[in-house]
Amino acid sequence: MTIAAANEPWTIARVLKWATEDFTKRDNPSPRLDAELLLTHVLGVDRVKLVIESERQLTPDELARYRGLIQRRRAGEPIAYILGRREFYGITIAVDRRALVPRPDTETLVEVALERTRSRSMFGRALDLCTGTGCVAVAFARARPTWRVTASDVSPEAAGLAWENVRRQGVAFSVRVVAGDLFAPFYSERFELVTANPPYIPTGEIAELAPDIRDFEPALALDGGADGLDVVRVLVSGASRHLEPGGVLALEVGHDQAARVTDLLGLAGFGEIQVRRDYGAHERVVSATRA
Repeated sequence: MTIAAANEPWTIARVLKWATEDFTKRDNPSPRLDAELLLTHVLGVDRVKLVIESERQLTPDELARYRGLIQRRRAGEPIAYILGRREFYGITIAVDRRALVPRPDTETLVEVALERTRSRSMFGRALDLCTGTGCVAVAFARARPTWRVTASDVSPEAAGLAWENVRRQGVAFSVRVVAGDLFAPFYSERFELVTANPPYIPTGEIAELAPDIRDFEPALALDGGADGLDVVRVLVSGASRHLEPGGVLALEVGHDQAARVTDLLGLAGFGEIQVRRDYGAHERVVSATRA
């Protein structure tokens, strides 16, 4: 971005046009949106303001900071990591490289959890494993303020980020955060609901992921073993010991894994098995009840 050599002023409209063209040349899948989001971050305004004040000239400091963000995006860093936040289920979640970026697909997990526990809406205990940013636990807790929610992750770093989101979203009174390996920290504790968005990418497919996922997001939260179901098997085999009778287990899975996970749940003695599609019509969440 040859700002110093430019003869005409770098207005909002001009810099957005330049950044959009630059991202387009680099095969960015959302060039205009990324250009706008980065500029709103620099200027501290919303996207509507970019249109209203399109002829406003940027200061040298603003241009320098914008250039720095563009360079990070050019290198493939996810836009959510650059901004430090992501919208999820109507709330703003803080994100960084300690955990996966929350996806819209995972909102389906929250919807299933709420629907399948509607008959117990006044009180219950929920455990969200592989919590990452804590987005599922926080979203569920905000919708069910009388429940006690536990968010847990094997990564202490991810658990730290989850706790930051719990505090920022004002649900610290009902949500605790634990660092530990799946069910290990919970001994004889039982819950009415267990949710998880576990690592489910087969090891051999990690190298084929988009660079902004493969090179930036934590491998621990992606790699699900040879067939992608290593962690899922542990969750299914261990869940019954930690669910109350009639309790619900809800798992996010890969787009082609629902049938195999359904079989695992059936063999483990679970009943009322259901599969829910995500916004892209992929079979994304498999849920069942403890008999």
